[in-house]
Amino acid sequence: MIPIDATHDPALRSWVEGADGHPDFPIQNLPYGIFSPRDGLGEAAEPRPAVAIGGKLLDLAAITSLLPVEVRGHTLNSLFTLTPERRIALRRKLSELLANDGHRPAIAPHLHDQQDVVMHLPATIGDYTDFYAGIHHALNIGRQLRPDNPLLSNYKYVPIGYHGRSSSIHPSGTPVRRPRGQRKPADAERPLFGPSARLDYELELGVWIGRGNEAGEPIPISEAHEHIAGFCLLNDWSARDFQAWEYRPLGPFLAKNFHSTISPWVITSEAMAPFRIRQPARPEGDPDPLPYLLDEEDQAAGALSVELEVYLLTAAMRSAGLAPCRLSRAWASNMYWTVGQLVTHHASNGCNLRPGDLLGTGTISAPAAAGAGSLMELSLGGSKPLELPNGERRGFLEDGDEVILRATARADGYVPIGFGDCRGRLLPAS
Repeated sequence: MIPIDATHDPALRSWVEGADGHPDFPIQNLPYGIFSPRDGLGEAAEPRPAVAIGGKLLDLAAITSLLPVEVRGHTLNSLFTLTPERRIALRRKLSELLANDGHRPAIAPHLHDQQDVVMHLPATIGDYTDFYAGIHHALNIGRQLRPDNPLLSNYKYVPIGYHGRSSSIHPSGTPVRRPRGQRKPADAERPLFGPSARLDYELELGVWIGRGNEAGEPIPISEAHEHIAGFCLLNDWSARDFQAWEYRPLGPFLAKNFHSTISPWVITSEAMAPFRIRQPARPEGDPDPLPYLLDEEDQAAGALSVELEVYLLTAAMRSAGLAPCRLSRAWASNMYWTVGQLVTHHASNGCNLRPGDLLGTGTISAPAAAGAGSLMELSLGGSKPLELPNGERRGFLEDGDEVILRATARADGYVPIGFGDCRGRLLPAS
C-alpha cells in the first residue's frame, strides 16, 4: 500500500487563499484533472492538465519544468502510466510548491478560478466495466425481483460485472437526455417504444486504472493497488423499465449505455492513503474469497473510508431558490469486494487492462433505507414515492431534476478530502 507521509500532515498549510479548510480540495488532496481556460471571448482553449487546490486549479503544463516528471497533453493517460514511486515524487513536489510561500511568485500566475474554466474527462477511456459490489444494493433490488432468493448463488464467490459503453461517459455538468427504448408494462400485451418512465440514478465510485497488464498476464491481488491511479464519483444513470425487459439473458444494454456521469477530478491513490481501512468481516457462514482474491494486506487496508451522499434539485426547487435536498448517505465500506479484488478478478482470465480504463464499483448502499444508493430502492420500485421537503414526490426522476453526488474521505487525525460534485440535469427525450 502507498505510505502516509508529510503530504498528508493535518498541520500542512497552503499559501493559496481559501485552500486551508476547503471542503474538497485542501493541500492534503491535490487531485488531477483536465481543464480549458477561457479566452477573452469566453471560448475554451486547448485542454491541459491541472491540480485542484482550494477553489482554484494550477496549470501543470505551465510549470512542468519545475516538476520531477513532464506533465503535458490533453489527457491524463500518460500520467496514469507512472510507477507509484514517480507518482509519489510528483505529489510531494506539488505539495512543496503549494505549501512553501517562497514558490508563490513562480506559481501564482498559473492559478485559475475553477468557476472560470471548462472541465473535461480526465482521460481517454478505452474500456469501462461496471461491477455489482454493493451488497446492500444487490439485496434491496433482489428482494423486489426475487423475494425468496434476493442474491443469486454466485454473488458471494465472484465479483459480478458487465462491460459498459465508454463513449457515453461524460463529465459532471453535462445535461442528460431522457432515453428512448423498449419497455413492457405489466398490463401490456406487447412492448412499447418511447421515453423511459422509470429513470433512476446510481451512486457509485469510479476506479481509474493506472499501469495496465499485458494480455494473458493476470494481476495478482498482492499487486492490484499498484495498478489503481485514483478514484472519482460515478452516476450510472439507469432506465429501470428498459432494464427489466431487456436484461435477460445477457444483462444491461440500452438501459445503461445512454449516459454515465463522472466527477472530473481524479482523487489519487496517494491522497487516499490515510483513508484505507480494514475490509468488513463477511457475515458468519459466508464463504471466504477464493485464494486468487484473498490477500492479508488487501483485507487489512483495502476498503475505503469514504462518505457518499446523493442530493436532488428539482425544477420547482430551483425556481424557488431552494437548496438541493439530501436523499441518502452511505459509506464505501459497504462494498462486499475491495477495489483490489475487482481489479484482480477483471484481469484473472488474462484480460489486459490499460491506462485510463474505468471501473465502476456498482451502486453503493447502506443497510438502512436512508442509505439507499438509488431511487429504485428508496421508493421501493416507485410504489412508495419519496416526499421531498417542498411537498413534491418522486418515485423516479422527472425532467428538470438535477442529481448531485458528493463524497468525502474521512479518518481520525487527518484532514478530510472531497471528490468534487458529480452532477447532471435531466432533459426531456428528444
